[in-house]
Amino acid sequence: MQDITTSVKGSSASALAALIQKLNTPWKMRLYFFRLLPSCWFWGVRVKACSADRAVVDIPYNWRSQNPFRSTYFAALAGAAELSTGLMALIAVQGRGRMSMLITGLEMRYYRKARGHTTFTCEAGPAIREAVRRAIESGIGQEVRVHTTGSSADGEVVCEAWFTWSFKQKA
Repeated sequence: MQDITTSVKGSSASALAALIQKLNTPWKMRLYFFRLLPSCWFWGVRVKACSADRAVVDIPYNWRSQNPFRSTYFAALAGAAELSTGLMALIAVQGRGRMSMLITGLEMRYYRKARGHTTFTCEAGPAIREAVRRAIESGIGQEVRVHTTGSSADGEVVCEAWFTWSFKQKA
């Protein structure tokens, strides 16, 4: 497997490390959410861990994220699930020039009510980086379907999500 820092064109390993450090700094992420993803800020979404290969995102169960049926609102779960995949997409396009990234598909399956903190774990970093590499080399948009799992505090799977990301190099 190719190291992420050696595959980044025009960007030093220190710039990539700085991005990953920002993604793992709670107060910087809260400010980012407030400015650019206010729903994540409102719901109380937190980035627990993020690297080029794996992201862990947590969403609490509270009055801001609940539905009338005393469980976490499906859209709040979908937002946290998307973030767990999108963080690695941000890392993958870092230093690659102007890239377009867009979700073109979503499938979610819910297995039980989310009545506590739900933690989403996605380990699709290598697949995302490969799609970005193919998009750059071919000049054609590339899609990749990535999986994330939402688990309760006791480790039981609450839901699963599959996001289809599209990457294309801008002219």
